[in-house]
Order: sequence, then C-alpha cells, then structure tokens
Amino acid sequence: MTAVSSPMSVSRGAGAPVARRKLLDELTERILAHIRDEGLRPGDRLPSNRALSERFLVATPTLREALRRLEATGAVELRHGSGVYVRADLARLIMVNPNRLRLDATAILDLLEARELIEPHLAESAARHATDAQLDELAASLDRAGSALGVGGGPGERSGPGAGPDGALHAANMAFHRTLARLAGNRALAQVLDSLIDLHDEEQRYIQALYGDRDHDHHVHLAILAAVRGRAPVKARRLMVEHLRDVRQVVTRALEG
Repeated sequence: MTAVSSPMSVSRGAGAPVARRKLLDELTERILAHIRDEGLRPGDRLPSNRALSERFLVATPTLREALRRLEATGAVELRHGSGVYVRADLARLIMVNPNRLRLDATAILDLLEARELIEPHLAESAARHATDAQLDELAASLDRAGSALGVGGGPGERSGPGAGPDGALHAANMAFHRTLARLAGNRALAQVLDSLIDLHDEEQRYIQALYGDRDHDHHVHLAILAAVRGRAPVKARRLMVEHLRDVRQVVTRALEG
C-alpha cells in the first residue's frame, strides 16, 4: 500500500522550487497511475472503493471525491450499484467539456463543417498507412452496420432514435468514422474527431433519422472502405468529402425548414 502524502510543501532539492501538492490532486494521479500500471482498458472495472481506499490509505469520502473528478474528465465512469469502470484512453490529449450546454443549430453546422475539413484528410492517410489487420477492424464495424440494417428493415424504413436497430446502426456508423480516424496514424486529429462526435452524439442520432434511405449511407461507407483497402488515397478523400457534404446539406435543409 502507498500512502498519499498530505497537502504540504515539499522540497525538491537545492535551488528547486517548492511545490504545494493537494491531496486530491495526488490521489487522482495515483488512481490514473494504477489504471495505467495494471493495463486496464476502457470498460474494465476498478477495484472496490474500499480496496482503493486501503491501497492509498485515504478515507472513503476522499476517494469518492477523487473518482468524481476523474468522472468529470471522462477518465472513469461511476455506475450505481456496479462499480467504477475505465471509460477513456488515459493517453487522450483532448477531452469533451462535460458541462456543455445543448447545441444550437449554428453549433451543429459548425461541427459538421469541422468534420468535413478533418475526415477527408484522415481517410486519405488511412489509405496510405493502415495495415491489413487494422482494415479488417474497420470492415467489422460496417458488418455490424449491415446487420443492424437487416434487423431494421429495407430502404426507406424509419424508426425512432431510441429503437434497438437504430441504436445499433448509429453505434456501428460512429465506430466506422472513429476507427478510420485512428487508422490514419495522427493521434491528435483522431481525438479531435472523437471529441466532435461525442459533442453532438444526440444530434448525430437525429441526423441519422433524417435519412430516408439508410442503405445509401451504408453503401457510401462501403465505398470508402474499398478505396482505403485498395490503397487509393485520393479516391478515399474524394468519397469522404462527398459523403460529409451530403450530410451537411441534408441537415442544413432540415434545420432551415
């Protein structure tokens, strides 16, 4: 067990500045270090609060406050009656504001424009750099989308955003975009896109509901996958540009209507 030092000034040696460490700051760092050192991944469960309190020699209320801090930044998720789970990659450089307000129409269009600027470059880079194994992972997300379309019915069928097939389709489609961004090899840009998707998740579900033909969206994703797998970066970029431009135009008409 490792005790967390009290919030006192600590000497760093001759000539070094004196750093004032707060108990909660150090405790959150120790919890993050524990997640890293144990190799815990998103979805993995942390030890119980009691076990963590004993490990770090702190009171349970202090531990809970540190965990709430980590939950606010998206590092962990507190599930009532279940425990604490790792939520995000700890190496993530960019976090979504947990206190954001509901987005207005202008903000939604700004976010879509941002995606239109970022994702074509990511698609092109993925076509250049992704390995065959990584492309299999990308294809798997579209397999899940195809299965969701099969459950949801044929072209033109619409279901509410909360319906099972729609939820599965949304998750699979967003996994496709997130995975493609990650395969491009630029961690900062991938995290920017990840944050943009997280920011308007609810709006993205609404966007999905606006399409009259979900199959068309799926076929476009398949075409992008084929271009990336075929090592055709220019084509991958062009297809992504056309795809996102179409999405933005549909959403613009809906918001202005």
